[in-house]
Amino acid sequence: MPASLCLIIATFLWGSSFIALKYAIAVYDPALVIFLRMLTTLVLSLCLWRYVIRFEYLKGDWKYLLGMSLAEPCLYFLFEGHAMEYTSASQAGVIVSCLPIIVALMAFFMLKEYISKAIVIGFTLCIGGSILLTLLSPNTDQAPNPLLGNFLELMAMVCAAFYTISIKHLANRYSPLTLIALQGISGSVFFAPFLFFIDLPSENQHDLTALMSILYLGSFVTLGGYGMYNYAIGKVSVLTAAAYSNLIPIFTLILSAIILGEVLDFWQWVSIFVVFAGVLISQRHQELVVDIPLNDAGDDPINSADTSHLKSVPDASESKG
Repeated sequence: MPASLCLIIATFLWGSSFIALKYAIAVYDPALVIFLRMLTTLVLSLCLWRYVIRFEYLKGDWKYLLGMSLAEPCLYFLFEGHAMEYTSASQAGVIVSCLPIIVALMAFFMLKEYISKAIVIGFTLCIGGSILLTLLSPNTDQAPNPLLGNFLELMAMVCAAFYTISIKHLANRYSPLTLIALQGISGSVFFAPFLFFIDLPSENQHDLTALMSILYLGSFVTLGGYGMYNYAIGKVSVLTAAAYSNLIPIFTLILSAIILGEVLDFWQWVSIFVVFAGVLISQRHQELVVDIPLNDAGDDPINSADTSHLKSVPDASESKG
């Protein structure tokens, strides 16, 4: 399947996850929702065990595997699950627009990729628009505390950006299902202790719609969405993959209007426009594929594993001297 199609499907599924989360946490505690979601993913991964065991471990990979698992699902779902208690699905979807910018900054510091003025300007506008959206958003039934909710969602995006960088390092040696199974294990273990500190629902407190939402999150969103994304990111650069996350708020806004009946006021749309303007400006950042010279040992100087030969460099028009 083409990487672009995988990324479109993944972003649609992730956009719909905010809707499903809204239904689930309206009935169950976020910790229980996330635990059941990760347990569903783990059970489905075990059913596909012969694909899960396809990987080639290299010395030092444990650091990336541990960092990936801690960033997402553990901290990411912890932040996002509680964010959806305080903000609306549509606002959370807009905060996701900041993901490509955060990925670009992490790629600069961790992968030494070039970062242009367009990235800096776009980053400023995205963050400014997100703050504006938060300050102008009234407290409603869907968003009782948008300031806290949007901040938690932004922290979730930082975790997602670190996850993207880690996956880029691992994608060529580990099958998508291997990485998803690891997420299922780490997420189930991480969130299991939280169950001792919450009130579990009684037998007559269950809701079919909420339970179906959890199954949808664990199967379609986590297994399907992350599977598509992990597959695609092995074929494209991290910035290209992250750019597709711009589709998430569009899908979320459409689904929120259709399913949840959410309505945004004029100033909220202005804030959204500012965020999208920042995203569009940041996309002026150009990438060129160049050959990276090998060191004396014949290894890639950035990474001994053959993960990617993409380096972001400035356009000729941006170069000095």
